[in-house]
Amino acid sequence: MVNLRDVARLAGVSAATASRALAQPHMVSPARRADVERAATALGYRHPNAAARTAWRSLGLIVPDMENPFFAAIAKAVQRRARTAGLAVLVADTDDDATLEAEPIAQMHELVDGIILCSPRTHDEALVELTASGPEVLLVNRRSEHLRSVVVDNRDGVRQALAHLHALGHRHVAYAGGPRASWSDAERRSGLAPEVHGLDGLTTTPLGHFPPTFAGGVAAADLLVASGATAVLAHNDLMALGLLDRLRARGTAVPEEVSVVGYDDVPAAGFVSPALTTVAVPLDRLGRAAVDLLLDPDAAVGTEGDPTLAAASHVLPVALTVRASSGPARRPVTASTG
Repeated sequence: MVNLRDVARLAGVSAATASRALAQPHMVSPARRADVERAATALGYRHPNAAARTAWRSLGLIVPDMENPFFAAIAKAVQRRARTAGLAVLVADTDDDATLEAEPIAQMHELVDGIILCSPRTHDEALVELTASGPEVLLVNRRSEHLRSVVVDNRDGVRQALAHLHALGHRHVAYAGGPRASWSDAERRSGLAPEVHGLDGLTTTPLGHFPPTFAGGVAAADLLVASGATAVLAHNDLMALGLLDRLRARGTAVPEEVSVVGYDDVPAAGFVSPALTTVAVPLDRLGRAAVDLLLDPDAAVGTEGDPTLAAASHVLPVALTVRASSGPARRPVTASTG
């Protein structure tokens, strides 16, 4: 039986390129697309993703952790958008374990017409292998050169947070990072360099990698205090909430002694005390855009007036929401002269 690798071998390209040429031709150069199409015709191969989408009945959604309000919000948005298109949604949770991602992808091959894969931890080459055949796959909160995706501007979110803290007088900001395999964490780390944003005199200190959970923030809090930083940017709001809790237990006042900034703007961010300053991610738009782009690669993903960006990766803007957890930097203690 002829498969995609046979076509790729005959055309002299990778399996990922062959898959894009047949299912997403707008992402491949005309010459390379022609080579793949000739090879597919010669071998009598038809890519399953190239079938017409008019007969679609269901979508698959795979998320790392449904207990995380970030993914819960995206899941609700996906389901609402799919419902308006008359599609059912099958949801799978991988417990934030990259080794479990292959199983639901394989299980969904025969059950759904397309898959939305949210924040996968699997590295790029393995991800290509997992998605080279079967339903079309679209990534959310993860960019890949091989698959279409919808993401947010992580680096600009970091820029906004650092600029806010810098304006408040902070010159030493810590970063409580997420998992090592997290694409968004890598993107945010790449935006930590103060010189990139022209923030004179600012030093940033990564505290390490932590689980993207409340407990992960609790674990980062003691390292934050030991670092001497006057402010911290957390990988996500759950970690920021854990930081707030541990700092409160230690008797460290927020924001008088340490300012705390989160990322995502989940509902709980505005309900805690002090209310959390955070980078607001358009979670509803992420979910809606994922469904739209899966059904129509040329769909506009923004609200009216927003530009539609490159076909391979659509980037949505983020915006800082300032609340009570960030304030002016504490003044250094000076020795008494009396």
